[in-house]
Amino acid sequence: MIRIYTPDVNGEEVFDSEITGVIPYYRMYGAQYCLPSFVQYTSCEAEKLRSASQAVHRIYTKVLRFAQMYLPDSYLIGQLGLEPAMIPAARIALPFTGIERQDWIMSEQGMRCIENNTETPSGIPEAAFLERVLLSRYMKNPQHTPGPSAGMDALLSRVFVEAVDFFEKEGLGRAVTFTCPEGIIEDLHNTQYLLQRCEEAGLQAKFVPLEELRIIPEQGLYHNGEQISILYRLYPLEFLVHDKDETSGVLVGQELLRLAEQGKIGLINPPQNIISQSKGFMATIWSLYERNELTRDYLGFTLFDEEDVQAIEDYLLPTYFTPEPFLRSGIPFAAKGYWGREGKGTVLHDKEYSADESPCLPDGTVSAQAAENEDESSYYDSQPKIFQKLHPMMQVTVPTEKGDYAGYLLTGVYVLNGRYAGVLSRIGAKVTGDMAYYCPAVVKD
Repeated sequence: MIRIYTPDVNGEEVFDSEITGVIPYYRMYGAQYCLPSFVQYTSCEAEKLRSASQAVHRIYTKVLRFAQMYLPDSYLIGQLGLEPAMIPAARIALPFTGIERQDWIMSEQGMRCIENNTETPSGIPEAAFLERVLLSRYMKNPQHTPGPSAGMDALLSRVFVEAVDFFEKEGLGRAVTFTCPEGIIEDLHNTQYLLQRCEEAGLQAKFVPLEELRIIPEQGLYHNGEQISILYRLYPLEFLVHDKDETSGVLVGQELLRLAEQGKIGLINPPQNIISQSKGFMATIWSLYERNELTRDYLGFTLFDEEDVQAIEDYLLPTYFTPEPFLRSGIPFAAKGYWGREGKGTVLHDKEYSADESPCLPDGTVSAQAAENEDESSYYDSQPKIFQKLHPMMQVTVPTEKGDYAGYLLTGVYVLNGRYAGVLSRIGAKVTGDMAYYCPAVVKD
């Protein structure tokens, strides 16, 4: 079973200029974030993560196509929480999904994927770069103890080549502009890391802060008078769709999506991913699974084949738009906001309930990380929720500058255009927030 290995090193000396030049946020909010400890996965566990993550991606893609073709706007708005302005661009089926990160719980009760960030995953330099550097320094015979993210850089480059190849055929050229809010240091360095992978693939790339982009409705996106044809943005669409130019009053996010719908700009990740980003999508998958045989009567085909059904049963969790199934059975569950991020908007009801008890009672609940201010708290607390069966997490202990920390392991798995790419191991509270510790992963039996 997974365990922690910590070499005998001075933690502060580990994070030298080679590392901090790429990951200056190795400390966040004045506290440790990256630790010089290793989460050790067996080769069997690593192979299961590889095959299972690709199987889950196949399920997500199949349901995404189903949603694009068959689910009405009213469902996308009411059950998935999409803004109406998102829908036309989101319905366009592009042949790639880009960069995704699934979150997995691995325990003695099995492994389950509890979420999938299909829109704007971060943590990429940690998995692709820091893992490799720390393994080469502190593991004996590093050539025989590979990291599970060893091939991630090459796959990141390949993702951009595949997207650019497609957009070039659509008349959008081969130059990629990368953007994110300049003041968020983690997002900035994640974006710059991806830009470098794009350049390594021989593609033309540049960075422009999100704040400097200008849009002309029905015409295009510009920076300093130069039109941008392909845009990678590390900024969530559920935020962008509400953004307004303070000078002109133009709803810039909605205009950008309209340009994408009209084929005047290519976006990475593509707008279709906003459908699968909604946590309501997980409840949709489970609903379709429970009604799989009925789709033949209504649509003339069965959505999930035997392999799909087995993957759903093995790797996903019962997830509903109401807590009633769990209240009736007394099963512990999590309530998650549709657009919750970094654990915000999530509450765990982790005791067994009897039929006459309310899940709103504070006993037996674990709240997510507190929001930073009242506006943020209101944003996450007011979102509609889905309800997901709780799966027990593995508790591990890791040394930190504050002493030994007993936390819970969450294993992020990157999937790039359907291909397994790497692992992001974090140790934190039962609800994993942005203050969880990162530890590099290693495959070692």
